[in-house]
Amino acid sequence: MNAPFNPRGSALRDPFTAFVCDDATSEMLRPIAVEHGWAPEKINKGGLRNAVQTLSVSASPHILFVDLSESGDPLNDINALAEVCEPGTVVIAAGQVNDVRLFRDLVSSGIQDYLLKPFTADQLREVFANAQMTIAGPRSSDPATERPHVMTAVIGVRGGVGASTIATSIAWLLGDKSGRTTALLDLDIHFGTGALALDLEPGRGLTDAIENPSRIDGLFIERAMVRANDKLSVLSAEAPINTPLVTDGAAFHQLQEEMRGAFESTVIDLPRAMLIQYPHLVHDAHVTVVVVELTLAATRDAIRILSWLKANAPTSKVIVVANRVPAAGALEITKKDFETSIERAIDFFIPEEPKLLAQAAKLGKPLAEVGNTKVTQPLIQISAAILGSVEDGPDAVTSKSAAATKSLMGNLKSMMKPKPKIDKKQG
Repeated sequence: MNAPFNPRGSALRDPFTAFVCDDATSEMLRPIAVEHGWAPEKINKGGLRNAVQTLSVSASPHILFVDLSESGDPLNDINALAEVCEPGTVVIAAGQVNDVRLFRDLVSSGIQDYLLKPFTADQLREVFANAQMTIAGPRSSDPATERPHVMTAVIGVRGGVGASTIATSIAWLLGDKSGRTTALLDLDIHFGTGALALDLEPGRGLTDAIENPSRIDGLFIERAMVRANDKLSVLSAEAPINTPLVTDGAAFHQLQEEMRGAFESTVIDLPRAMLIQYPHLVHDAHVTVVVVELTLAATRDAIRILSWLKANAPTSKVIVVANRVPAAGALEITKKDFETSIERAIDFFIPEEPKLLAQAAKLGKPLAEVGNTKVTQPLIQISAAILGSVEDGPDAVTSKSAAATKSLMGNLKSMMKPKPKIDKKQG
């Protein structure tokens, strides 16, 4: 069931199907399916028995949810399901039996997770997010096939929106959860936090590369990168603030080229000032993650940066992430007004969780490692979308096409105009 599969043969599969035993589970699944863009009509009654019968004559979905509540012998029935499930299907089971041995036996049989009833909507979201990461992750069926390199640039439209926090978490997820060798390149030369967030010393590798671009080769990369773990390495700097950055950008291009050959994934924490000075940094990025906040200033700058990316990096898939979103009522600009102004949807929302941020900083760990479900789920989904870009191309994340800068700025200005007062005497 969870065996590797051929991506070419998966194109005709449904993304999700469920077989449940009761109305309560069905009602809980429906809104979550809609959140993920899955058809709620794919939630069927009948539990595991109906799943076996249905999948014996139809294609298996990417993600299969099965309810074991009516099963007299769950382990035997799961083995029957395995016989009709095509390779590559990620199976999530739910049931009422609270038995550690059963859980271990089910996992050994090939299911990815087992939810004990009653479960919560957040638990469902978490297991679905993990399932999406499994699907987007490495396929081990053909060891001889090299995984394509994926390069991601993370840009904050304003200082303090949390772009570095997201970049570090994405890099950690690509390495730890997807099993990819990953490089995190922090290009904030003087004030970068890539190494600091992981409790590492940045070293002199990045400053040496800028001063001597001719030295950059595979051996240099191997020695200059600071290892965070077996899969993640960091290249960062804390250059003296009395030393200005003097480079034509050739060193950055050379670093990208060497990282492409040495790692399976590269995440570039790209300050917006560097984007202006060295536009070639995003030319080869498969994905550009634009981190925003729901404020007037961020709206203005998001409009400008999205327009710039459309003109200068048309092949890069753009993902817009609203970070540190406060509770409703505390917004400077509503989601609707923000999306109207930038003329596209926000792809992911990450809630404001100051206590978790403080905990991550104290532990020297990425937010994705210490966060709760509300924080980690969108980060996992962003990482899955990044990996999907290698196969799906720049249009994998649904977004509205951007218009000219003039019309976008017009939308922003219209938000700033005071609303006309209504004369109560009229009417």
